[in-house]
Amino acid sequence: MKKPLIFTGLGAGLLTAGALYLALKPKNAPLPTVASVDLQRYAGKWYEIAAFPQRFEKGCHCTFAEYTPKEGYVEVRNTCRKGSPAGKEDGVVGKAFPVEGSHNAKLRVQFFWPFRGDYWILALADDYSHALVGTPDRDYLWILSRAPQLDSAIFARLSQKARELGFDTRRLVKTDQSCNER
Repeated sequence: MKKPLIFTGLGAGLLTAGALYLALKPKNAPLPTVASVDLQRYAGKWYEIAAFPQRFEKGCHCTFAEYTPKEGYVEVRNTCRKGSPAGKEDGVVGKAFPVEGSHNAKLRVQFFWPFRGDYWILALADDYSHALVGTPDRDYLWILSRAPQLDSAIFARLSQKARELGFDTRRLVKTDQSCNER
C-alpha cells in the first residue's frame, strides 16, 4: 500500500519541478520577421550557407532546399550529400503551412506527422537572393542563398542581424557547398 503513495508523491514532485522550471525559465524577446513574403518569389532552390548544427543534418554536405507552392501549403524538399561532397544524395520532403496573419513570413513546417516546427523569415533581400531564417526559441538558424556561395559582406550583415535578434552566432557553422560550385 505504501508504494503507490510514494509513486504518487514522486509524480507530484516531478510535475511541480517541471512547472517551476517552465515558470522560471528565461523568456526570449519577441522575434520580429520580415513584413511579408511572396511565396511565388520565394519558391525555388535555396543553398544553405550556414546553420546551427542539428542532428538530422549530421554528416551533410552541399545542403539545399527546394520550395514549391501548392494549394494551401508549400512543398519543402531538403537535400544533402551524406558523408562527403561526393557522397550519396539524401533528402526528405515536407510541407510548410503559412501562419495566418503573418503575411507568409511565418511558416509551420512538417516533415513527420504530427510534428511541426517554426520557420520564420527574419531577413530577406529585396530581390529574394538571400535570407535569414530562424525559430522564436533561437534553437535553429539558417543563412540561405540562391547561389552556393554568399558574399562575405552579406554573410557578416546577416550574422550581425541574427546576433541582434538574440541568436548565439558562435554556433553558426558554414556549410560545405563545394559540390555545387560547378
